[in-house]
Amino acid sequence: MGRLDGKVAIVTGASRGIGRATARLFAAEGAKVAVLSRTAESVERVVADIVETGGTALGVVCDVGEADQIMIAVDKVVAAYGRIDILVNNAFDGSAVLSSIIDLSVEQLQRNFDTGPIAYLRFMQASYPYLKESGEGRIINFGSMAGTLGLVGYGPYNMAKEAIRALTRTAAREWGADNITVNNILPIADTWGAAAKDVPPPASPLARFGSPENDIAPVVLFLASKDSQFITGYSLTPDGGAIIDSAR
Repeated sequence: MGRLDGKVAIVTGASRGIGRATARLFAAEGAKVAVLSRTAESVERVVADIVETGGTALGVVCDVGEADQIMIAVDKVVAAYGRIDILVNNAFDGSAVLSSIIDLSVEQLQRNFDTGPIAYLRFMQASYPYLKESGEGRIINFGSMAGTLGLVGYGPYNMAKEAIRALTRTAAREWGADNITVNNILPIADTWGAAAKDVPPPASPLARFGSPENDIAPVVLFLASKDSQFITGYSLTPDGGAIIDSAR
């Protein structure tokens, strides 16, 4: 407990799954958490949950595909808490990720980039002055093993997620002098819950999907904490061993 005392964190896509688990864990570890998602109802539900358990949270409605909403969201967080120490870029529009390369349209690819690397870039740029001022800024981006492996049928998703990894590595080099670490997570997690049917276990040594709460959020916490202060530009893979060595 208390690994993030005094810190202010932005978590995008925080209404469910990994984002929600991360926001809740950050709050439990002492951070003031800005909970970002597209719908007010979803945001309010997570904020209420955090507050009920003794944490501090601010709900901000934000569609990461809209540049003006990103700037407004960052300004709201700074107005409320006066600083930003941690940025978790987790949000992504998963509604248009399926396409073969031969059938992939520029419009579909653009949507994946708009809510993926372009949105991440905009959040990073808007948060940069505050992360620099923090003196130990942390950025945690979310890529995907799908891009690393070149998963068939996921052309636009793979391309967008690999662009996020390139963004992460480049920013890590450019912003290291500002004591801002920038890392990437490639998770394999159960984000669909008990309602899903006919989901085969992953082909990994541990033969299961990760739990957002127990397997993925703790890795995000590690990257957000002082424990990871000498790690930057890397992709961590909490995936049960599914892509051993191939993402390094």
